[in-house]
Amino acid sequence: MVSSMRIITVSELTSYIKGVFERDALLVSLWVKGEISNLKQAGSGHIYFSLKDSTCCIKSVMFRSRASRLVFVPENGMSVRVRGYVSVYDRDGSYQLYAEEMEPDGVGALYVAFEQLKEKLRLEGLFDQSKKKKLPPLPGCIGIVTSPTGAAVRDIIEIIGRRWPGALIILAPVTVQGDTAPGQIAAGIRMMNAHGRAEVIIAGRGGGSLEELWAFNTEEVARAIYMSRIPVVSAVGHETDFTIADMVADLRAPTPSAAAELVVPVKADIEYTLATLGHRMFRAINKQLQGAGRRLENCMQSRAYRRPVDVLCGPRAMACDSSIKGLQKSMQNFITGSKNNFSSLAGRLNTLSPLGTLARGYSVCIKADSGQIVRDAGDIEPGEWVNIELYRGSIKCEVKDVTGTDS
Repeated sequence: MVSSMRIITVSELTSYIKGVFERDALLVSLWVKGEISNLKQAGSGHIYFSLKDSTCCIKSVMFRSRASRLVFVPENGMSVRVRGYVSVYDRDGSYQLYAEEMEPDGVGALYVAFEQLKEKLRLEGLFDQSKKKKLPPLPGCIGIVTSPTGAAVRDIIEIIGRRWPGALIILAPVTVQGDTAPGQIAAGIRMMNAHGRAEVIIAGRGGGSLEELWAFNTEEVARAIYMSRIPVVSAVGHETDFTIADMVADLRAPTPSAAAELVVPVKADIEYTLATLGHRMFRAINKQLQGAGRRLENCMQSRAYRRPVDVLCGPRAMACDSSIKGLQKSMQNFITGSKNNFSSLAGRLNTLSPLGTLARGYSVCIKADSGQIVRDAGDIEPGEWVNIELYRGSIKCEVKDVTGTDS
């Protein structure tokens, strides 16, 4: 018998339960902490995972619009805190946590993101010292990628102008914090490379919190620095601040002011060095000239210079004539010995030559059809044609009879 109670559909039941969840003040917005498991990154950008503790587990999802804002990469086994709401997924009739925010449990999200990116780039070789480019010793043009309104750019320009006046400075004005900063900084570095005038690039900003310096901890800026053909000096924050950009750059400066001091020398020091080298070179050349002058004076006082005839006609001339005659005699003896040796070898070679054998009355019998040399009478039959090679000419013969074929 059918009950008089109202019968509802599965959809109606699921909708009712979903409404209960959505009207509950606790489930509308809450923080949940646990360990990530069964993590899956969908092609759509959504992240599906389970959040568990020692006894329980809840299915969770973070949609692409929220997942794209994460500064770190969630991983299986990672302890996290998740803010979101609990509702029912109609199709499966199961409840799940819809995550809107996520942060590591125990350490900050920025710190985790920093460590993850640092390890990734280290494994790719972006920090290798062997790939660091050397800074030019006397740059004529310096590129600066920083904010046009900060104290850093004023300090850099002032120090360069004081230490190395006359140097050309090219500024790529960018924002150095906020969501647009990484893209602008990377574009500024690429622009400097495309322009091609700058010989060294300073990229950086003044001090600030980790969040304010974060643009220089992004993968986009790190790869732009690594791909730069022009040496890059990172100048981010204070001396105690370390960023990913510092590790990738060809040289790290503790502050923007220190970066300016590293890329250009002091003009007065260069002038002093050049003057010192000039004096040393003058003294060295003068010393060489004095020594050459003394040697010339000694030569002019020598007997060979004052009475050259005595040298040409004296004992030295006789010794020279004797040496020439000895050399001529040695060469003649060598040529005569070589001729005799050659004649002996030629005679021995002629004795062993087949032509010499033929000249003594011997001949060679060759089959006319195959060109095979006949060494045994048994190798040929009557009626075959042979060629008899003589010392001069040959005879073509037909074999009439073969004798002496017995072994």
